[in-house]
Amino acid sequence: MIVVGGASGIGLAVVERYRATGTNVVVWDVTGDPDVECDIADPAQIDAATAATVERFGVPGEVTVTAGIGHSAMLLTLDPDEWDRVIAINTRGPWLVMRSLAAAMIEAGTPGSIVATSSISAHVIDRGMGAYCASKAALSTLVQIAAMEWAPKGIRVNAVGPGVTQTAMLGRAPVDSGWLAAVQQRTALGRLGQPADIAEVVTGLHAMAWVTGQIIDCDGGLSLYSPIDSFGEHQPR
Repeated sequence: MIVVGGASGIGLAVVERYRATGTNVVVWDVTGDPDVECDIADPAQIDAATAATVERFGVPGEVTVTAGIGHSAMLLTLDPDEWDRVIAINTRGPWLVMRSLAAAMIEAGTPGSIVATSSISAHVIDRGMGAYCASKAALSTLVQIAAMEWAPKGIRVNAVGPGVTQTAMLGRAPVDSGWLAAVQQRTALGRLGQPADIAEVVTGLHAMAWVTGQIIDCDGGLSLYSPIDSFGEHQPR
């Protein structure tokens, strides 16, 4: 098992869940103490990380890609360089990682499973998050195309779509007031997501041998909320 972005957040929760069962996990990251250092914004580093992983640990049967960044800016003021940075890390990077490791699997004749981390923002409209939403929507589509292209080689490709999850990406925003309190109020299950919630879905997708090309939302029901809110149940009190 390789977890890309496994030094923190959702990736770390995936690593901990697998290691608790005795599974060998190889962590790729640019922070912490990874087994293989790799910045997924750099194609050369991805190729080098793949070569190093295959040489040291063998060809993986399962790959989880959790690396990514958050971003917020209105479209009218969004700097084009910031757009490029978000796409490079959230869309191009996961594509390059999946392509590189899938090629290694195919060359070795090893069937496998790949799970990427998309977001409910791939299909939920968030004002001020245009670049992020676009990057995740593109990633979800790439996952489905990869699932079609690589299925004949025995490689399944799926994605998990977290809602608002308590990771470092949220910064220091208070949980019980402001926008995060409102998010909890709009979430059907009444709380923010935890990295372990997402890790549970990731491990499930890897285990489902008859599932491919799916993006499974894991958001506690946040994306079920309608902003029309005709009964006023979610108005601030």
